[in-house]
Amino acid sequence: MVTSLLVIAIFFIISSHSKALRFPQELYNLSLNEIFIVDSPSGPPSTSASPTPLLSPTTPAVSSPLVPALFIIGDSTVDCGNNNFLGTFARADHPPYGRDFDTHQPTGRFCNGRIPVDYLALHLGLPIVPSYLGQEGELKDMLHGINYASAAAGIIFSSGSELGQHISFTHQIQQFADTYQQFVLSMGEDVTIDFISSSVLYISIGTNDYIHYYLRNVSNVQNLYLPWGFNQFLASTMRQEIKNLYNMNVRRLVVMGLPPIGCAPYYLWRYKSNSGECIEEINNMIMEFNFVMRYMTEELLHELPDARIIFCDVFQGSMDIIQNHKRYGFNATTDACCGLGKYKGWIMCMSGEMACPNASNHIWWDQFHPTDAVNAILADNVWSSRHTEMCYPMNLEKIVVDKPE
Repeated sequence: MVTSLLVIAIFFIISSHSKALRFPQELYNLSLNEIFIVDSPSGPPSTSASPTPLLSPTTPAVSSPLVPALFIIGDSTVDCGNNNFLGTFARADHPPYGRDFDTHQPTGRFCNGRIPVDYLALHLGLPIVPSYLGQEGELKDMLHGINYASAAAGIIFSSGSELGQHISFTHQIQQFADTYQQFVLSMGEDVTIDFISSSVLYISIGTNDYIHYYLRNVSNVQNLYLPWGFNQFLASTMRQEIKNLYNMNVRRLVVMGLPPIGCAPYYLWRYKSNSGECIEEINNMIMEFNFVMRYMTEELLHELPDARIIFCDVFQGSMDIIQNHKRYGFNATTDACCGLGKYKGWIMCMSGEMACPNASNHIWWDQFHPTDAVNAILADNVWSSRHTEMCYPMNLEKIVVDKPE
């Protein structure tokens, strides 16, 4: 890991500039049913930072969104550019990242194209959600949602800290709370409650608590916690934060489980997998965590009145893709599309010369992250269980389309 970081340091100059949302300086006419924005005669303020690129104009838009907004909390699985504004090694703001995105430019997404929440936004009839950092802070820029996710973040505050700055899980929830207060000040409390409770909040975090904490045995954690105890600790932290979100009137919540990182190219290389066999001891921890999280979700459904929480087992959905890769059109199941070393898992993706010509037949894009094609499949499963059922007790479509009983 140290070797990888030294190599990365040669290639990158890290910027430590960050920029958070500013309070909108506009006048608003608001009602419980509609939100009208009266633009300031002086026009929007200028900014030195460019917003995260959105979909190209040719992308079809749904005229009637199913929910008001999509809010996203998480790590590199859903970071859409927040880490571009932080001093960190965990950045994807350089080619070939984003080469198959709508703009064909790197956006900060750890993928060759779209991440799962990009596809889910389209299912919901929303535009792609912008990053929290780098926006101008106008209300109209937040009305379809905000993405707070930060690569290297974990449920534990210090997870991933060796890579530099990141926005921790707790801090992301505080940012959401700040956004909530901006809505209250701009729109009124009643409108905000209706707006937030009708929207969807998506959480995808926890992988870095294994990659950058437990598996590295930081602070001798493995002697303090067996995997089961560590999983219980993570789940209890997640449980409390979900309750905090519920107290901010979040009612529609998607909690994502963890993927099979024991099959990731980095661990195939590090554990010297002979023929691409997944590292069973790592995957067993992940399956156990997902089991605990699913049980915790079921408990919260009984505990929190009118909450509609679903747990989506990404391990289950991903293993279906790996085991049935031919049916899905993948022929490269172990090697990353971009990287160096065996399974291209030794060094992360840093230049276009390190990437394969066609990522669509690969399951893995880099050391840890899946390709756009895999993200599309997983998003379809979250939305409608199209390929395999991986969300419990129901999929997202049922939450937003069906009326509560």
